[in-house]
Amino acid sequence: MSVRTRFAPSPTGFLHIGGARTALFNYVFAKAHGGEYLLRIEDTDKARSTAEAIDAIHDGLNWLGLAGDEPAVMQSQRAARHGEVADALLANDAAYKCYLTDDELAELRDKARADGSAVRSPWRDKSADDAPEGAPFVVRLRMPDEGQIVIDDLVQGRVEVAATQLDDMVILRSDGSPVYMLAVVVDDHDMGISHVIRGDDHLNNAFRQKMVYEALGWDVPEFAHIPLIHGADGAKLSKRHGALGVDSYRDEGYLPEAMANYLMRLGWSHGDDEYFTMSQAIEWFDITKVGKAPARFDTDKLRSVNQYHMRACAPEALAAHIVGQYEGDKLSPSATARLVTLMPLLTDRAQSLVELASGQDYLVYDGAPEVLDDAKALLNDENCALLAKFAHALPDEIATLDALKEMMNAFLEEQGLKMKHIGLPLRAALTGTKSSPSITDIIVALGPKEVASRILHHC
Repeated sequence: MSVRTRFAPSPTGFLHIGGARTALFNYVFAKAHGGEYLLRIEDTDKARSTAEAIDAIHDGLNWLGLAGDEPAVMQSQRAARHGEVADALLANDAAYKCYLTDDELAELRDKARADGSAVRSPWRDKSADDAPEGAPFVVRLRMPDEGQIVIDDLVQGRVEVAATQLDDMVILRSDGSPVYMLAVVVDDHDMGISHVIRGDDHLNNAFRQKMVYEALGWDVPEFAHIPLIHGADGAKLSKRHGALGVDSYRDEGYLPEAMANYLMRLGWSHGDDEYFTMSQAIEWFDITKVGKAPARFDTDKLRSVNQYHMRACAPEALAAHIVGQYEGDKLSPSATARLVTLMPLLTDRAQSLVELASGQDYLVYDGAPEVLDDAKALLNDENCALLAKFAHALPDEIATLDALKEMMNAFLEEQGLKMKHIGLPLRAALTGTKSSPSITDIIVALGPKEVASRILHHC
């Protein structure tokens, strides 16, 4: 069987991370089976669907590499097809026209609720000829009156519900517009979807949708309903847990490969592997290994995963990102080289691209940096005298870190001092702060001429 999956968001806001994970599972499952992954924008709710939200969804998916193998299907453009299928269901008596008024329907629902039964309109056994002339009607699907409706879910296992618990659901409104339950089945069928992978909040819908498939004589796709994501406290995920739109995580400096890695691990695992690439996820993924319990979102873990993938990036790419955050022609010609040299140390101290690019003025600009208030005391007369001696002792070139360390050890021995006597003052003069990566690595990255210039500026 050819595998075709789909991600079908409603464009009523940004791409939430729960939706992003659903898209990711659909993509990885399809690729693991040599299949296709498609997109459908379910934009039939005109009151809430916006062009901005559609753009935001595409933007987020593109960033994650989940753009879809074909152009996205717009559900709103398929209303005529949905109506055509509703007519077919009427023609084969799988559906019927219901002329209940609002008051009659409310009374019927109250009775069904009291009896613990499903809504069964009296119009299922009447002829449309009995209806008042010109009266509005909805179209309802005729549900079976006995038996069990069974879903063999790839994640949840075998789940079933008594047919008598399912209402004769509306598939066409009185204005002729299709409801979601009909539209989603028609669209999935016409798109050739073989596997419907989505959140377990749709599990109850699957029983009703299966009845639409069977009423039409269509093959029923495989279902896989994945648990939702919860916050670290076990409550439903919300903004207070740090759950934002995918675009927000991008803007906060997370890498798309890190976000994909982290989201894959929310509910699924491959042994003890914490970090992996998309190609590895595709090789390893097994939908039946997705857990049934809700996954818990952990911002600290996401940051750790992001740091891992930052360290795996080419230093040149990260350096280019940092340089790209600065404007103007004042950048040092050596800025990129300095950043590349120090990148292993910089990524040890940063867990996002935003943090990585923050506070790097001393590397991207030539000239002595402004010294922060808490570091100014380090540049007192005594320390400045020592730093000036050090500046004059620097050779014209420093080939390696080992050569620098040898030179510094000889200088400190001559002065009768230890590294602790010069380390912090050097940091203040060269970086303007009390905290930075290894001062010896910084000296090598800046070069002796720039180091001496900065020291003598302050001292």
